[in-house]
Amino acid sequence: MLSVQNVSKAFGGFRALSGVSLDVAKGEILGLIGPNGSGKTTLFNCIAGALTPSAGSIRFQNRDITALTPDRICALGVARTFQIPRPFRKLSILENVTLAAYFGHGGGAVSETDARERARRALDLVGLHPEPDARPGLLGAAGLKKLEMARALATNPTLLLADESLGGLDPDEMRQAADTLQRIRTEMGITIIWVEHIMATLMRVVDRVMVLDHGEKIAEGRPREVAEDPKVIEAYLGEKLVLA
Repeated sequence: MLSVQNVSKAFGGFRALSGVSLDVAKGEILGLIGPNGSGKTTLFNCIAGALTPSAGSIRFQNRDITALTPDRICALGVARTFQIPRPFRKLSILENVTLAAYFGHGGGAVSETDARERARRALDLVGLHPEPDARPGLLGAAGLKKLEMARALATNPTLLLADESLGGLDPDEMRQAADTLQRIRTEMGITIIWVEHIMATLMRVVDRVMVLDHGEKIAEGRPREVAEDPKVIEAYLGEKLVLA
């Protein structure tokens, strides 16, 4: 579904990414981990079109999207969430998600009725059931994360880039969020790349893990293999991660 080949991104003399390659199969959940500043969000920005790589190529469903703008990439079926949700505060929760439904995958004009129905389905999937006129300001951290996810899902993606969906959540909310990602894959058939720092939760959900450090890929494989890799322990984990 996605092929990233030798992607580099430089900001002046600083190289945020250096020759990163990855392939993601349809229906897979890939975990993307690494210390702060390792290049994870920069890679997401390159895939989603917010940044253009300095070198390398990105292909989505056999189409070159390396130089496309974010709206065109979204229309092809790539959606993303952000670490810090920034909803439209003057719109209701439902209006926030409905707005996203107008700009997404599927082609052609979307009627208001269809957009609202798509928004309601997305809100139901993430477990958010607001009153008709409820505003985002009423939501706590968990609710805002759900709203962020619902907005991405309303664009009808085939590939979801989930950026730190567990940040600021308590253990029970983390479990629910991880379960939601699994449901998104199972019920909607959406392929997922998930950036996360909560290793114990991520490792039980993903099929494979890729590790970045200083903009370079240092490991890739099954969760247990990566958790036991000495390079990953030294660069990021600090100690061997015990998986159930």
